Order: sequence, then structure tokens, then C-alpha cells
Amino acid sequence: MMVKPTIQFIQGTDEQTIPDVRLTKSKDGTNGVAIFTFDQPSVFDSSGEVGEITGFYMIDEEGILQSVDVSAKFINGKPSQIEARYVMRSPREWDRFMRFMERYSNENGLKFIKK
Repeated sequence: MMVKPTIQFIQGTDEQTIPDVRLTKSKDGTNGVAIFTFDQPSVFDSSGEVGEITGFYMIDEEGILQSVDVSAKFINGKPSQIEARYVMRSPREWDRFMRFMERYSNENGLKFIKK
């Protein structure tokens, strides 16, 4: 069954804002971290109606990857940005994350830029 790859902060509510994603990986390749930055995420528009942010969920045809490492940044008392971190502790978790990102990128027109 094909499931559209999506990101959610509130289960059942897709995030419409496309994030900036930064990846780091250890030299030996055993672990890594993905940092997602969402400027003016749509969840701020709907969180009052559908509930509070409960975590960071990456959903695709293989299932759900999730993290609770989510923080909001405020400017003049108003939420402006969300940063979510997803930690991968094994080559298997890294590979699974990269499969999600490939699907999500293809769906949303993201490009990989190596720095």
C-alpha cells in the first residue's frame, strides 16, 4: 500500500511547511542526527483547533519514525519556528531514515546539497 510520505507534529494533521534539513553522521557511520527546521510551520495555525504538538512523526509506507526532541522558537511572544531532531543510533536506523527522506524529497521537490 502506497502512503504519501508526510511529517506531522500532531498525529493526524500533516505539516504543510517544507523544512530545511541538516544531517550529520559519525565518521564510522554508526550514528547520526537529522535536524529539521520549519519556518512559520502550519501547525501553529491549527494547533489550537486540533490539539497540542505531541512529537515529531515521519510517516511513509514503511511505518512511522518518531522523536520527542521538538522545540519552538518565539519572536516577540509569537511562535515562529520549530526545530526537531531525529537521532539515528545504528546503520540500520540511518538507512531507514534515508529511505523516508528519499520518498519525502521526491514528493516535495527537496534537493540534497553537500557542504
